[in-house]
Amino acid sequence: QVQLVESGGGLVQAGGSLRLSCAASGRTFSSYNMGWFRQAPGKERDFVAVINRSGGVTDYANSGKGRFAVSRDNAKNTVYLQMNSLKPEDTAIYYCAAGRLWSRGPYEYDYWGQGTQVTVSS
Repeated sequence: QVQLVESGGGLVQAGGSLRLSCAASGRTFSSYNMGWFRQAPGKERDFVAVINRSGGVTDYANSGKGRFAVSRDNAKNTVYLQMNSLKPEDTAIYYCAAGRLWSRGPYEYDYWGQGTQVTVSS
């Protein structure tokens, strides 16, 4: 079992930055690939970024390339999402997820956090 708790969301003006954190419980954090997803009202849950177990490989959705950076600290059981140059269309609830498979698909992930709201004002 892995429990995930996101933090760091909030209200920010367009062009600003936020750093999301996702703290994991348990001693198997380093066994999981960690993904970030987001869901805007009335829309599906979309892939944002994923990082592999060691932190050496990452993948990003086109919407975040060049603006977002995912990282992890296995010693702290935490994964991060640094978001820069935020746009109003980045407004959503952001979720972290843990999965055994390397995937952009939300259904491939086994554990989810409760989400943290990110609101970007224009």
